[in-house]
Amino acid sequence: VQLQASGGGLVQAGGSLRLSCATSGRTSSKYHVGWFRQAPGKEREFVAVIRWFDDDTYYGDSVKGRFTISKNSAKNTVDLQMTSLKPEDTALYYCVARSTGSFRVTLTKEANVYRSWGQGTQVTVSS
Repeated sequence: VQLQASGGGLVQAGGSLRLSCATSGRTSSKYHVGWFRQAPGKEREFVAVIRWFDDDTYYGDSVKGRFTISKNSAKNTVDLQMTSLKPEDTALYYCVARSTGSFRVTLTKEANVYRSWGQGTQVTVSS
């Protein structure tokens, strides 16, 4: 599957931003699509993931309650609505995807299971 992330930009602390991940080449609904981020000098961090089949979601602790992941089946996109943004949310955000063998594979924050990675979109939150 191919992934194209968009929607990054510069926003003030407390503001909102919406990222979008366009997916193509997916041939079934046995997919998980999500987001990771990486700030300069820091380790890659799991943000959120959604199971295409049933819209089940899983969030990283640092974004829970502030970010919402959702999908648009008609457009084949996965969006990440980010609210109450903080300077520590500044990072390059990557859209990721994994193909699963069955419909109810557990959602995970482990980066090594996501075989498809998009090019990244920069989010900068000023204080």
